[in-house]
Amino acid sequence: MVDLLQLLVAGVSLGCVYALVALGFVLLYKATETGNFAQGALMMLGAFFALTASIIMGWPYWATILFAVAVMAVVGMLIERIVLRPVLGQPAFTVVMITIGVGYVVRGVVTMVPGWGTDTHQIMTPYADEIWNVGGVVLPVQQLGVIAMTAALCAVLFLFFRFSKLGVAMQATSQNQLAAYYMGIPVRRVNMMIWGLSAGVAAFAGILLAPATFIHSNMGFIGLKAFPAAVLGGFGSVPGAIVGGLMIGVVEALAGYYLPEGFKDVAAYVVVLIVLMVRPSGIFGETARKKV
Repeated sequence: MVDLLQLLVAGVSLGCVYALVALGFVLLYKATETGNFAQGALMMLGAFFALTASIIMGWPYWATILFAVAVMAVVGMLIERIVLRPVLGQPAFTVVMITIGVGYVVRGVVTMVPGWGTDTHQIMTPYADEIWNVGGVVLPVQQLGVIAMTAALCAVLFLFFRFSKLGVAMQATSQNQLAAYYMGIPVRRVNMMIWGLSAGVAAFAGILLAPATFIHSNMGFIGLKAFPAAVLGGFGSVPGAIVGGLMIGVVEALAGYYLPEGFKDVAAYVVVLIVLMVRPSGIFGETARKKV
């Protein structure tokens, strides 16, 4: 039972990172009906910006988070404005290929930046070596911090979408862009801000993941696990992205401990296949019907 509880905490902690990256997928899909396959690379880039603020500038941990999220929000908006807006109206497959290309470009640029390169780096957190012993269950504060910060970010996003004018505009744009445009909402500008928000969330996920996997140019491939999380929860559902990410993290942690070596890497995809066979739209997905 003690091992199980520790595995569950570790799985939820890892699932929080998957959930945040999956949340970026869902936010963009709801607004633009396209997938951003550079989301993992943006997460990696945000972690490197945090590394720069922490090691080179000597900023405290909390300041590095704000710095990386702000910079990546600008990067996300620039990607939308410069790379993606010129191809508006093209087939969705075009956008998919462009985002894949953006991901490779980002990884290539990172390897050429002095001080980043292909080396492995580490960001120290204020609670890196702290451990809580609760009834014989050893809980690293590092993992509990990831869970707490993810919950805090989700609460902030909920309040943002619920009460801010920009958040309401983003919701309206995601539901019906044409109707939002007729109501006076600057749809293109809102889409650009959604890209910025998605990139900022990805940077936050990269900072949370950094103490566990360290920072390197290939850490962006975590997006390959976050995409199944988004599909599992229902690709157009924000709560589904959170639940899907947590499920993938827990399944991966349990598979790595109880199943033979190698099952951990495929467990997420097996779970997605099983769920989609039962519910093709995902756990929280809605089934759309068309009369033909």
